[in-house]
Amino acid sequence: MKELTPKQIVKELDRYIVGQRNAKKAVAIALRNRWRRRQVKGTMRDEIMPNNIIMIGSTGVGKTEIARRLAKLANAPFIKVEASKFTEVGYVGRDVESIIRDLMDTAVGLVQREKETEVTDLAKNLANERVLDALIPGEKKGDNNFSQETKERHQRTRQRLREKLNQGDFEDKLIEIEVSEPSPVGMQILGPMGMEDIGINIKEMMSNIIPKNKQSKKLPVSEAREVLIENESQKLIDQDEVVRVAKNKVENNGIVFLDEVDKVVGGGDQSHGPDVSREGVQRDLLPIVEGSNVNTKYGVISTDHILFIAAGAFHTSTPSDMIPELQGRFPIRVELDRLNTDDFIKILTHPKSALIKQYIALMESEGVTLKFNDAAIKSISKIASEVNRKMENIGARRLHTIMTTLLEAPLFEHPKPKEKVINITSKTVKDSLKGIIEDQDLSRYIL
Repeated sequence: MKELTPKQIVKELDRYIVGQRNAKKAVAIALRNRWRRRQVKGTMRDEIMPNNIIMIGSTGVGKTEIARRLAKLANAPFIKVEASKFTEVGYVGRDVESIIRDLMDTAVGLVQREKETEVTDLAKNLANERVLDALIPGEKKGDNNFSQETKERHQRTRQRLREKLNQGDFEDKLIEIEVSEPSPVGMQILGPMGMEDIGINIKEMMSNIIPKNKQSKKLPVSEAREVLIENESQKLIDQDEVVRVAKNKVENNGIVFLDEVDKVVGGGDQSHGPDVSREGVQRDLLPIVEGSNVNTKYGVISTDHILFIAAGAFHTSTPSDMIPELQGRFPIRVELDRLNTDDFIKILTHPKSALIKQYIALMESEGVTLKFNDAAIKSISKIASEVNRKMENIGARRLHTIMTTLLEAPLFEHPKPKEKVINITSKTVKDSLKGIIEDQDLSRYIL
């Protein structure tokens, strides 16, 4: 993170997300502050709390994408959860502490993959040696019948096979390998509602008590190598180190994206639908957000310095309708802009993984070139903006629906032997979508 200033973070986010500069600035500062905090010496470091953020905006304007891209930039454990899935303690539903348990699981997986990358070369070498063992069995331990000459001849043969193996000569040859697999536990163990990890912990304890099975498999060398690489990687990785690093990542770099937070906030008309103590959910969230210790199967996790980004449409409520204690834990509030026609044009063309670029890549796999002229892109954007205005505003997600409908025929009919280029013009767009747009009922169902 030292290399990325807030301006550089925003620049990176600009590659994937159109507009929403205020939101990008807020998360860029929050991310940089985490690095700044780690440079602070002494007890002051522990006193610096993260500035949690609330993003306000309708669906499809980029709230989730900003948080997800931010986590990738920071190489930080990230989890997205819907606040509406949680209920007050005592009701049937997920408890809020499961957020931190899931975040820790994500971090362990992240660190595990990093460690596997570090030992890949060594694991490949060890796996190749085990493949050679299967191709040409060597002397057994305690076997004194091998003369020195026999041993040397064996080594020369093994070296020749090693060279052939590296050249790919044995990829389809069947070999028998032995791999360790955990012993199956003959029962399913479930913890009480809201205490999911108890069941998991008991199951893991049972699997550790019962020795692992060694299973023989006959596989082609190409498949056997992959199995053996994974097997050897697990042996090389210190799992205690994985957990230690993951715990540090969660506690200092973890990011929780709390979506649909407006669903557990009062305000507006609360007379309809089930209301499982919205305020109760907020009060359960409060200790997690302000800083507490959560028991997980990897040990106790402190949430003091986890960054929480809350988001919601807040159509019938406002952040000020949250309980005051929780409000105070989200000091940064950012309202995201509604998307207009110009924004849709940029979304279709500007980001690194823009929607039009995705469809062009899909058709290229069939040997077909898909071309959009500027007028066509403008027409698609106008239609998306108009449909969002007349019906429910779902932001950029409307583009996915329109593009799928527009390209349904080419995607279904191709590849055609003679047609290698498909030109999408403004006329193509209008002709394909005219009937749907004019019929309001049809438009409501399809677009």
